[in-house]
Amino acid sequence: MNTKESLLLKITTPEDLRKLDPADLVKVSEELRQYIIDIVCNNPGHFGASLGVVELTVALHYVFKTPYDKIIWDVGHQAYGHKILTGRRERFSTNRKYKGLSGFPKMIESEYDAFGTGHSSTSISAALGMAVASKHKGEKRHVVAVIGDGAMTAGEAFEGMNNAGIAKSDLLVILNDNNIAIDPNVGALKEYLIDITTSRTYNRFKDKIWNMLGIVGKLGPDARTLAAQLESGFKSTILDRSNLFESMNFRYFGPIDGHDVLHLAEVLEDLKRIPGPKLLHCVTVKGKGFKQAEENQTTFHAPGKFDKETGEIISTASVDSTPAYQEVFGKTLLELARMNDKIMGITPAMPTGSSLCIMMKEMPGRTFDVGIAEQHAVTFSAGLATQGMIPFCNIYSSFIQRAYDQVIHDVALQKLHVVFCIDRGGLVGGDGATHHGFFDIAFMRSVPNMIVSAPMDAVELRNMMYTAQLEKNNNPISIRYPRGRCLTPDWQKPFCEIEIGKARLIVEGNDIAVLSIGNPGNDVAVVVRKLAEESISVTHWDMRFAAPIDKETLHSVFRKFRKIITVEDGILKGGFGSAVIEFMCDNLYSAEVKRMGIPDYFVEQGTQEELYRECGFDADGIEKAIREMLLSEEKIKDKR
Repeated sequence: MNTKESLLLKITTPEDLRKLDPADLVKVSEELRQYIIDIVCNNPGHFGASLGVVELTVALHYVFKTPYDKIIWDVGHQAYGHKILTGRRERFSTNRKYKGLSGFPKMIESEYDAFGTGHSSTSISAALGMAVASKHKGEKRHVVAVIGDGAMTAGEAFEGMNNAGIAKSDLLVILNDNNIAIDPNVGALKEYLIDITTSRTYNRFKDKIWNMLGIVGKLGPDARTLAAQLESGFKSTILDRSNLFESMNFRYFGPIDGHDVLHLAEVLEDLKRIPGPKLLHCVTVKGKGFKQAEENQTTFHAPGKFDKETGEIISTASVDSTPAYQEVFGKTLLELARMNDKIMGITPAMPTGSSLCIMMKEMPGRTFDVGIAEQHAVTFSAGLATQGMIPFCNIYSSFIQRAYDQVIHDVALQKLHVVFCIDRGGLVGGDGATHHGFFDIAFMRSVPNMIVSAPMDAVELRNMMYTAQLEKNNNPISIRYPRGRCLTPDWQKPFCEIEIGKARLIVEGNDIAVLSIGNPGNDVAVVVRKLAEESISVTHWDMRFAAPIDKETLHSVFRKFRKIITVEDGILKGGFGSAVIEFMCDNLYSAEVKRMGIPDYFVEQGTQEELYRECGFDADGIEKAIREMLLSEEKIKDKR
C-alpha cells in the first residue's frame, strides 16, 4: 500500500471517512480488503466473513454518524473492517492475540462497538432495545443490525423481528445474504432467500418500484401510503407468496448488490428517511476479492496462516502429528453408526468444525445439520430419542449454553437417551471469552439424571462414546473434550466399555493425591512422572465423571490423604473441584483441598498454552501447587 496515496491510512475514525467524496469509497474499499488480507494471512483469524462485508462496512460508516448512531454486527467475526475503520488499524495485527484486540466486537474495547457479539442472532433484539431507549429519551438516533453468515436461521432473530414489527421503532436490519455460515446454509429460509434473489421478474420490477417510491414519496404521506401498498402488491404477486419479512411489519427492500459501495451508500441514505422497522436484503459473496476464499468458503472461514499470493494454507502441524479430538469424534461416530443403526448425528451448523461431516458423507440420511439453532438441535434430538433412536448431539460448549432449558426440560426431565458430545470444552484460544467452554461441567452436573463425563485422551473418548450408546446406559450423558490435538497417536483401538461413574487410577503414591478430570490429566501425568524422579510420590486419579462422581474412590482418597489437589479445564465455581469438596463436607472428612481450574472472571483471548498459564493449571502450575502443598506439610511436621 502506497502510504502517500493511501486513503485508508488517513482514516483514523469514521469522521475522516465521511470527509471523503463518494467516489473515493471504491478505493477505500479496495484498500480495506487488501489490508485485511495482508494482516490475516500472517495473523490467523476469521477471514471470509469480513471480506464479504467490506463495501457494506464502508457504506455504513460513511452514511451513519457512528458512534452516536449504533451499528450491531451479528456474528461478530464480520467486524474486522469495522475495527480497522474505527481507530484500531495500527493495533489490528494483535487481533485475537494474548492481551491484544478481541476477534469480536467488544463494548469495553471501543465506543464504536455498540454491543458485544460472539454468538449469533442477538443483533435484532439488542438493536430493538437501543431503538426503544432512544425513542424514550427523545433522541434522533439511527440503529442498524447487520445480521448474516447464517445467523438469520436462529430462533432469537425471529423473536426479535416479531417484537420489533409491533414496536414501530426506527430500526434497520441489514440481511447480509451470503448463503453460508461456516458450512453452507440449510433450511427453508435459505430456499426462500434464493427464490427472492433469483426471481428475474421480481428483480426487474424491484428497481422500478424503488424509483417510483422515491418520486411519489415527495408528494406527501397519502401518496407514500399508496406507493407502499403498490409495492407490497407487486412483491407478493411476482413472488407468488407473501413476503416473510413484511408479514412481520418490516418494510422489505432489496435484494441489492452488497459489493456496490456507491449504490449501498445511496440506498442507506434513502432508508435513513423512512421511519419504522426496515430490512435491507444485501447479496454478498463470502471471501469476496480473494479467489481462493470465494471458491473454498468453508476452508477460508478461518484458514490459519496462508500465502496471500497463492492462497496455499501454511500448515503448522508436524508430519506425524496426532489427530484432533474432533477427528477422533467424527471417525468414532461413524464406526459406531455402522455397528448400531439407531445412532443419529445432529449438529447446529458445525458439521465441518465438529467433524460430523465424516458420518454425513457416508450416511446423509442419519446426520442432520439443523442450522444455527441450538435449542432446536436439543429438542429435535429429544424427539428422536422418544422413538428409540440414539442421537449424538454435537454442540460446542459455549453454544450449548444457549439450549440449557431444553437440556433440562426436554431431555433430562424425561430421562431420554441423548448423547451430548460437547466440543471445545475448556479454554479454546484466540476466539476468547465468548467461545471458551467454561461452564458445561458446572451446569451439567447440577441437572438430575445427567451423566457428566470428560475423557482424558482419545482412547477414553472412543470408549466413552461406545459406552454411551449401549442400550443399558439410557440416561442422558454429556461427553466433553477440548479443542486441539490429543496426545495418543495409537488411538484406534478396539472398543472397551467404561463403568459409569468409575474413576481410573493412573499412578499410586503416598505423599499427595491429585484428582483430575478430562484433558488436564495429561499434564498431571507428566508432572507426576517428573516428581517421581525426585522420590515425590503422587497418587493420580483420572476421575472421568463429575456426575455420578466415584464415591468409593473419594472415600479411599480422603481416608489416606490430607493433601488433595483437583484439576479441571472448567470454571471453579460449581465445577468438578466443588463436587469433591461437597463430598468431603457431606461425609465429614477434613483435608486441605486445592482446586485448580478457571478462576472467577471471563478469560480473554490468547493461545491455549498462554491461557492455561494465566489460570495456573498448566504443567508448571500443577507442579508448583504440588510442591507448595508438600512443603507446607513438612513445615507443619517440623513445628510438631
